[in-house]
Amino acid sequence: MGTDELGRLAAMRREYAAIGLAEAALAPDWWSQLRAWLGDAVSAGLPEPNAMVVATADARGRPSARTVLLKGLDERGLVFFTNYGSRKAAEAAANPYASAVFPWHPIDRQAIVCGGVERVDRAETEAYFATRPRAAQLGAWASRQSQVIAGRDDLEEAYGAVDRRFPDRVPTPEHWGGLRLIPSTVEFWQGREARLHDRLRYRRTDDAAGWVVERLAP
Repeated sequence: MGTDELGRLAAMRREYAAIGLAEAALAPDWWSQLRAWLGDAVSAGLPEPNAMVVATADARGRPSARTVLLKGLDERGLVFFTNYGSRKAAEAAANPYASAVFPWHPIDRQAIVCGGVERVDRAETEAYFATRPRAAQLGAWASRQSQVIAGRDDLEEAYGAVDRRFPDRVPTPEHWGGLRLIPSTVEFWQGREARLHDRLRYRRTDDAAGWVVERLAP
């Protein structure tokens, strides 16, 4: 981005004109609604529609964020996989809360999920790991995720060593597995004209109803 473009940052905006989001149009539960919007993102041809920005924080509340891929979704929560030695996993262990955002900009939508974090059970991790391409399986062994390394050569050498170590089936590393984000709130954001966006949020309650739907001011 050049100097002129940087100078025009304050004026950069796009007017939204999408059809609105009404309470009556929502699915009865957040996971069905999220599946429906994910399906819309797929149908729209968005690149990596299951990509979500996940934010965690350390024990002192200092945040970090990164993009990961959603690999599981049901009434229990959203699942993604990682090295348990990574920054996000370490922060989730020390401060087991997170937020995720699906930035579906081309269709003027976002979905924002906030809640607790837990590890998935080993059987679920191993079942998913078995579906990964061999190269990705080897990469999970070779990379000491989030750790400082001397250079690219170190990573390539580690990958080659693991490839030779496991000439056939690649077992699931003990240091690798799934994290589940267990929602306490799930917001569906639809862009509207004049920045009067529709924001509808499912919120978990402590009563028998379980969840309520609320409209938030844009």
